[in-house]
Amino acid sequence: MNKLSNSLGAADIATALHPYTNARRHEEKGPLVITRGEGIRVYDEAGKPYIEALAGLWSVAVGFSESRLVEAAHNQMQALPYYHSFAHKAHEPSIRLGEKLVEMTPEGLDRVFFTSSGSEANDTVVKMVWYMNNALGRPEKKKFLARNKGYHGITVASGSLTGLPYNHMDFDLPAIPVTHLTCPHFYRFGHEGESEAEFTKRLLKEAEDTILREGPETIAAFIGEPLMAAGGVMPPPEGYWPGIEELCRKYDILLVSDEVINGFGRLGSSFGATHYGFTPDIMVLSKQLTSSYMPLAAVMFSEKVYDAIADNTGRIGTFGHGFTASGHPVATAVGLENLKIIEERDLMGNAQRMGERLQAGLRQYADHPLVGEVRGAGLIAGLEVVADKATKRPFDPVGKVGLAAFEIAHEEGMIIRNVGDTLALCPPLIVTETDVDEIVACMGRILDRTEAWVAEQGLRG
Repeated sequence: MNKLSNSLGAADIATALHPYTNARRHEEKGPLVITRGEGIRVYDEAGKPYIEALAGLWSVAVGFSESRLVEAAHNQMQALPYYHSFAHKAHEPSIRLGEKLVEMTPEGLDRVFFTSSGSEANDTVVKMVWYMNNALGRPEKKKFLARNKGYHGITVASGSLTGLPYNHMDFDLPAIPVTHLTCPHFYRFGHEGESEAEFTKRLLKEAEDTILREGPETIAAFIGEPLMAAGGVMPPPEGYWPGIEELCRKYDILLVSDEVINGFGRLGSSFGATHYGFTPDIMVLSKQLTSSYMPLAAVMFSEKVYDAIADNTGRIGTFGHGFTASGHPVATAVGLENLKIIEERDLMGNAQRMGERLQAGLRQYADHPLVGEVRGAGLIAGLEVVADKATKRPFDPVGKVGLAAFEIAHEEGMIIRNVGDTLALCPPLIVTETDVDEIVACMGRILDRTEAWVAEQGLRG
């Protein structure tokens, strides 16, 4: 390592607290400093290339070197680098992007509110729903239904909706009224001898029983990722989402589709709600909205929700919520250009085609001695490693083997993510057949090396 890299690493260790990182381990290990990107690859300070098989954080649709997005940002910086959207102000990029999102999203989602992150967007959803129900004279209708292992962000409100222990532990969360239902992952949470259809029926009964126990008049909304991503890449069982929608309609509960990861073709369909056959009242978008070149998120919602909020602003004088960067002109200009690229290059179609190839390629590892389940949809996949394939017994502690595989992947020149002991993949939408085949082959080497490491460590028990 040269002097520059040493100084960068030392400066990082001396100054930074990293998200989702063991700080004491980071002090010993130091950072992997990424200096540039090209296509689906990124490069570290020593010039080593890595296939970015998680698209950054589930988010870079068009790859890491799209000049059109750079140009869009540059042009907007020159014309209007910043302006806000408070107090009747607006600018063309956010107006045009709002129009585009209304056009692209499912029927009935005709209004948009911009934030800078999915966490802020889901926090906004909570406040919008509370504000709406107060406006409608339903002050008791404030509770949310979410799912264990769901991920909806990390603010106080959105972190409360999230159903992952580390996002609650020592943060005093949940801090809002939310009930977390059973994670809809058949492999892990189906009962012995239970069919997938029976599993779906049980989960829907649990949801309805919870609604009746709490009182439908107290339940404001059900929120979920169509395919649960950050909790471990878990597709829902067949019939789950239509059943949840039916319950929401029956008991006058808003249905919120968190599409921060699923949206804009990730599953091989335009949106996760479309993929799984349900119609939300509210949809949350981010990540692939700008390919994460700029921070941006959007809450899409129905005219019914808008009217209740708008009427109340007329009564009390304002909608007292917003962010300095809501609808930032540079971010929305980049988002608009990013969506043009996705459409012009048929990247949603590419995700469907390459997704089939990725899923088929990875499923060859279902018989690998380390792999309990291979799962996913489109260009998002997870391989769960287990100590015993027959009983599905996990390693103890969960996450140790996943972390080893994560680090072996770096050595093999590929960046993945370990969610506990699930190895997650989510490559950019621009991947080619050659890219997919390389990702699949590399995953085979990672599994083989991890299996050898498990044997050396004597971890099977």
